[in-house]
Amino acid sequence: MAKGITRERIVAAAFELLNEKGMDALTVRALASRLGVGAPALYWHVRNKQELLDEMSTSVMRRVIEALEKIDLGAGWRADLAAYARVLRSEYLLYRDGARIFSGTRFSDAEVVRAKEHWLGRLTAAGFSLGAADDAIDLVGAFVVGFVIEEQERRQSAGADPARYSLAGRDAWLGEGADLVKAAGHLRDDGDRRFDRQLGVLLDGLAAQLR
Repeated sequence: MAKGITRERIVAAAFELLNEKGMDALTVRALASRLGVGAPALYWHVRNKQELLDEMSTSVMRRVIEALEKIDLGAGWRADLAAYARVLRSEYLLYRDGARIFSGTRFSDAEVVRAKEHWLGRLTAAGFSLGAADDAIDLVGAFVVGFVIEEQERRQSAGADPARYSLAGRDAWLGEGADLVKAAGHLRDDGDRRFDRQLGVLLDGLAAQLR
C-alpha cells in the first residue's frame, strides 16, 4: 500500500480531477497519475471506477446530511422534502458533472443509509405508506439528478458554443408553423425558478396520494 494514500485523499483528488476534466476523464489510472502512484496502489482502496464513484457519492451525501442538520426542519413533509431537494441540488452543482456521479452508485457508509430512517419516519407519520414514502424520496432524488445533469450539460455546451441555444436561430430553423413550440421555447427559464416550479409539480403529485 502506497504511503499516505487514504480513501479521503483519493476522493478529494477525484473531485479535483472531475472538476478539471469531467466525468469521462475520471478513471482510476488518471487518478493514480494525479496522485503520483501506480494504479495498483489505488486498488487497495477502490477496485474500479464504480467503487470510486460510490465513495464520491457517499462523500456528497454526508455533506447533504450535515447541511440538513443545520436547517430548521419540521414545517411539514412537503417543506422538508423541498429543503432536501434544494440542498441536494446545491451540493451537486459544486462539481462539474456533479449529478452524474450518482447514477448506479451504492453508498459505502452505513450511517448515510441509516439517515433515510428519519425521512421514512416523517413521511409515514404524515400518512404515506412505507412504499409510497420510499418512492417519494426516490422521486425527489431522481428529479434533482435529472434536473442538474441537464442544467450542467446546457451550461457547459453554451460555454463552448454561445449560439447553441439561440432562440432566434431555433425559430428560423423550425421555419413556418410550430407556433406553440416556438412560444414555449421563449417561455423557458433556467435556474432556481424553473427548479422550484418543477419541484412544486412533483410535490403536488405526492400530496395527491394523501387525499
